[in-house]
Amino acid sequence: MITITGKGVYGAIAIGKISVFTRSEVPVKRAHVEDLEAEKARFEKSKEQTIAELGEIYEKALKEVGEANAQIFEIHQMMVEDDDYNESIINIIETQKVTAEYAVAVTADNFAAMFAAMDDEYMKARAADVKDVSNRIIKNLTDGSETGAASGGDSVIICADDLAPSETVSLDKDKVLAFVTAHGSSNSHTAILARTMNIPAVIGAGDEMLEKVRDGAEAIVDGYTGKIYIEPDEETRAKMEKKQSEDMERKKLLLELKGKENVTIDGTRINVYANIGGPQDIGAVLLNDAGGIGLFRSEFLYLENSDYPTEEEQFRAYRKVVESMAGKKVIIRTLDIGADKQVDYFGLGREDNPALGFRAIRICLKRPEIFKTQLRALYRASVYGNLGIMFPMITSVNELEQIMAIADEVKAELTEQGLQFSDKVELGIMIETPAAAVISDKLAPMVDFFSVGTNDLTQYTLAVDRQNPNLEDFCDTHHEAILRLIEFSAKSAHENGAWIGICGELAADTTLTERFLRMGIDELSVSPSFVLAVRDAVRKTDLSK
Repeated sequence: MITITGKGVYGAIAIGKISVFTRSEVPVKRAHVEDLEAEKARFEKSKEQTIAELGEIYEKALKEVGEANAQIFEIHQMMVEDDDYNESIINIIETQKVTAEYAVAVTADNFAAMFAAMDDEYMKARAADVKDVSNRIIKNLTDGSETGAASGGDSVIICADDLAPSETVSLDKDKVLAFVTAHGSSNSHTAILARTMNIPAVIGAGDEMLEKVRDGAEAIVDGYTGKIYIEPDEETRAKMEKKQSEDMERKKLLLELKGKENVTIDGTRINVYANIGGPQDIGAVLLNDAGGIGLFRSEFLYLENSDYPTEEEQFRAYRKVVESMAGKKVIIRTLDIGADKQVDYFGLGREDNPALGFRAIRICLKRPEIFKTQLRALYRASVYGNLGIMFPMITSVNELEQIMAIADEVKAELTEQGLQFSDKVELGIMIETPAAAVISDKLAPMVDFFSVGTNDLTQYTLAVDRQNPNLEDFCDTHHEAILRLIEFSAKSAHENGAWIGICGELAADTTLTERFLRMGIDELSVSPSFVLAVRDAVRKTDLSK
């Protein structure tokens, strides 16, 4: 057995024979349209054609390379029909009055950028899937020609020094089990194609790889570790076959849970949303089938900059998020700088108790110019989707009155300047201080929603620094005081026509899901990777008992 190590660019396992490769996109421009219904009809027709083509490819691949390798084309069909994807395209056609191909291209770029920026290799692979599907739709919209396909018999592992774009697209993709290249980068066409097809790829394996491989040799490619095993021994083969089986089972489970409703056994519907730290995380939100974004931490714009982000910079970031979510709720929390999130250019100075100090909404109210810039950007972005704005660290009615007055000033200024904003923006507050929970009956009539930040609520209620490892034994997240504060807040919200969610880590604690639902919690917002687990817990709960 020969073992060669490169860099894995997509995590999956391929087992098959080597084929040593030897040498022997339609431009889209922004164009204005008047007949939007006709444009949407063009898109629908192209979708139908694309789904039919992918069905033919799937059937062919199913016979020639087996279900595991043909599954990528089923996934591509699902992506063409994906609600998030389609709603984004239709939204762009309607709001920007552009051609369907331009709307598809913009959506593809937005979604691909989100997925490509993610850390998880499985989710990162979605970037090329979006591009591949979108290019096929655009081809059908523009009557473009199909790319050539290489001839060949069995499914193989392609080994090459590198692959130029024209060579990559000329390959018969149905017959490719994996790519291994001596050179190349993570952004090479080899890597992109591998991600598109959900197959493993290893790049940068070195020139020695080309010296050791030969046509027809048995090999295993581990896209997780970047290892290639040539003529593997029985022990290695058994180990890799088991790893391949487990990998496919995980992906199968994800597909089975996606698309199911968040409804209890007795029929109570719950919103399960996702928390994100920036636009690069939206791919995970959509992949894990979250119903919306319950917490978008806007401070990333401030933490990543060396100076205050401008209104335009913020507007572009917020617009990208709400546009990509295509009508699904997006709740953006205003800046929560301070405490454990320090930014030098804010000049906050040292504090003995930063968690209790000058932070979050307190900065906004003391420095209204910063706050108004963010609110202007948020309101301007609201016309591109379904936006909610949430204010952190609230402790009093007076604070909320000041916030509402500033929000009214911002809307008046935008109106005077002829800048559009939605009149359907929901305003809400974080319930993360005991003070806010205790007076929640006074705050609820002033807002549209509450969102419980259980991390800080736990810290402030129990007088425990949640970042101090010596206090872990005293940080009881299930403490009855915390649960009673949440329950009282839920009661206050519902009695005053507001809804309530939980966006702290406790929302993902499935041992508490049933109790939260019995309290009347309407929404649970968790890290994207926990969405399906929470959905499972919701669907197993019977509130009638």
